[in-house]
Amino acid sequence: MLEQLLIFTRGGLILWSSCRELGNALKGSPIDALIRSCLLEERSAESSFTHDSYTLKWAFHNDLGLVFVAVYQRILHLLYVDDLLAAVRSGFSQIYDPKRTSYDDFDETFRQLQKEAEARAEEMKKSKQAGRAPPLSGKKQGAGAGQTQGNRKQKSGSGGGSGKDDSDGDSAKGRWLANGSSNGQENGIRERSRTQSVAVKGKENGGPEAGAFDVNKLQKMRSKGGKKADNVSKAPKGEPKKIVKKNRVWDDSPSESKLDFTDPADERGEEIVDVVAANHGESMMDKEEIVSSESESEEDEEVESAKPSTKKKGWFSSMFQSISGNAVLEKSDLQPALKALKDRLMTKNVAEEIAEKLCESVAASLEGKKLGSFTRVSSTVQTAMEEALLRILTPKRSIDILRDVHAAKEQGKPYVVVFVGVNGVGKSTNLAKVAYWLLQHDVSVMLAACDTFRSGAVEQLRTHARRLQIPIFEKGYEKDPAVVAKEAIQEASRNNSDVVLVDTAGRMQDNEPLMRALSKLINLNNPDLVLFVGEALVGNDAVDQLSKFNQKLADLSTVPSARLIDGILLTKFDTIDDKVGAALSMVYISGAPVMFVGCGQSYTDLKKLNVKSIVKTLLK
Repeated sequence: MLEQLLIFTRGGLILWSSCRELGNALKGSPIDALIRSCLLEERSAESSFTHDSYTLKWAFHNDLGLVFVAVYQRILHLLYVDDLLAAVRSGFSQIYDPKRTSYDDFDETFRQLQKEAEARAEEMKKSKQAGRAPPLSGKKQGAGAGQTQGNRKQKSGSGGGSGKDDSDGDSAKGRWLANGSSNGQENGIRERSRTQSVAVKGKENGGPEAGAFDVNKLQKMRSKGGKKADNVSKAPKGEPKKIVKKNRVWDDSPSESKLDFTDPADERGEEIVDVVAANHGESMMDKEEIVSSESESEEDEEVESAKPSTKKKGWFSSMFQSISGNAVLEKSDLQPALKALKDRLMTKNVAEEIAEKLCESVAASLEGKKLGSFTRVSSTVQTAMEEALLRILTPKRSIDILRDVHAAKEQGKPYVVVFVGVNGVGKSTNLAKVAYWLLQHDVSVMLAACDTFRSGAVEQLRTHARRLQIPIFEKGYEKDPAVVAKEAIQEASRNNSDVVLVDTAGRMQDNEPLMRALSKLINLNNPDLVLFVGEALVGNDAVDQLSKFNQKLADLSTVPSARLIDGILLTKFDTIDDKVGAALSMVYISGAPVMFVGCGQSYTDLKKLNVKSIVKTLLK
């Protein structure tokens, strides 16, 4: 049974609903979840959307800017929903008036359309069931007849009279049957072995008529090789001998001066502190100029414009297809521009799956739309894709860490951030960059060394804490990281620290024990922010990493509402040039915003993501 059918504009104005009198009949907010998680995330090309116990399907009228959504129970398989949406779309578009806001007269039309769609679905179901039975029985009869006929052929063949092959795939058996003698099988085996031996002999000796391999020739070849070896060994005395590498001699007691790299001041017991908090400069997080390549791209455009016109222009400029006079866009009109767009996104390191879904979503939003005179399809597709990328990369909710830190401070508890990610992406280094940025805003920070798995992880974090002159909570190795994080938060509460930055061990997304330990840490301590640290160098692997991290955290959670990844920190952003597609892939697959961008090796090299610059680079 259909729960609800809703018609609203792209601006959010509800025009008509099939259950207006029931009010809040649907549990939860499936329509809001569809808009937030699917339509705004450019996933409108998907066939359906599932939320709680409901399944939602939708259709667009792009020219009028209308959205039609059908909601029904998840356990039901309603075959007429797609047909009903198409009929409602066609019927409602005939009476739609932008000046009207109420369409009570559409109730009777909808009921009639629903009855017709249900009747068509029932007839189709009956016709399919009636059409399936005869082919099944015929198939069985045909199989039996074929088997009987094959047996007859086999019997006649074994009797030695047919001379035909009963199986297309067994050529050897056909040759045996062709012999026609009582011992045809045995002769066939001999014939085949003789043919194979002749073929091998011909291949080795250079011709089919050659006999066995000549042993004398082999002995001559060996003797020639031996003579050459003797000639080489008996070199004239006057020639210099070949230099042979000498074996390394290891001393039993090497001198400590050669192996000791300890600083003399540290050996005397003096504390060496390289303080950087005061003289390292302002963090790039607080600067307006975010992406340094923006000015360079503008200079490149000026250089390109100054080049002769014979130079190949941009990928959109090479497509001059235009539609004149209020023509309606069809899918075939959009395919060339979308194909070029998909290739361009993939060259920018966007995952192929994400690029394909984006192009399908843009096609769904443009199909059926009317264009003005002399409007190019390529420019229309580019504008639609630019708007889609801006919507995807712009955070859906405001995450202001400094504001949230002060709010947590007023409540008398520290603000907890957990850094997670795969091995070797730079979690500890970028955690120190975040700590440096917080220190510049007069926020007291404490580090929690919860990487109790990797050797040297605690020492690495201790070095950062010593340079930044901030406290660190550590319990060594082989401890439960969830318990260490809990004790660190308690210690921060006693010391009135504002923020606790929790460093975790790097783990692959398929490592079940380590992912279970990470889920336990997050569920036990309930941090305010879970940051996924990923490399900007990855392409398709970013989709696999983030999706599996979220999936594991959801599956291994011990609470009903599982905590997933809240934000992304992209590292090594200064090494990718214009291959910025990993940012788009990560945001699209997780829905979490990119909050920080690491772009260097010093503590100040931490930036915000410039969304407009990223979109411009992707479409350049």
